[in-house]
Amino acid sequence: MGYRGRIYFTEKQKAEIWNRWQRGESMSSIGRRFDRNSSSIYPLLARTGGIRPAERRRSRLALTLAEREEVSRGLRAQLSLRAIARQLRRAPSTISYELSHNGGRACYRAVQSDQAAWDRALRPKLCKLACRPRLCRRVSVKLERKWSPQQIAGWLKRAHPDDETAPHRNH
Repeated sequence: MGYRGRIYFTEKQKAEIWNRWQRGESMSSIGRRFDRNSSSIYPLLARTGGIRPAERRRSRLALTLAEREEVSRGLRAQLSLRAIARQLRRAPSTISYELSHNGGRACYRAVQSDQAAWDRALRPKLCKLACRPRLCRRVSVKLERKWSPQQIAGWLKRAHPDDETAPHRNH
């Protein structure tokens, strides 16, 4: 296989890669399935330490595309922000924030705003063990001693009860 440049996988391909990885296939085997080297598969898996990331979901508090369409219609009808907010049963500050972050009254577009909100919600954070080598080593030792993930989580809660950065918090 020769050099092909940067490889982008579709969401469907990524899901298949994760499924194969979870079934225990090697990176080489997965790479062959996509006619790629294992070095093309590695970055996807390594980003989250080989653990499949949770599926992205929108917050139940975030505006939906349908609500953004209503904002757009309200703006076109020259309604006040308070009137639009009342129609949507949202706080006026929510509508104000939406407009200030997405082009204002004159340039607001629902679909572009929805995509921009989705993009802004991305959190390019490394997993806590990846950016805390000392903690990673301590957890690795416990895994080598056959501790379960629940035992490790319990240990973290007791060993670091006031540490908000410890990976046992459910935010």
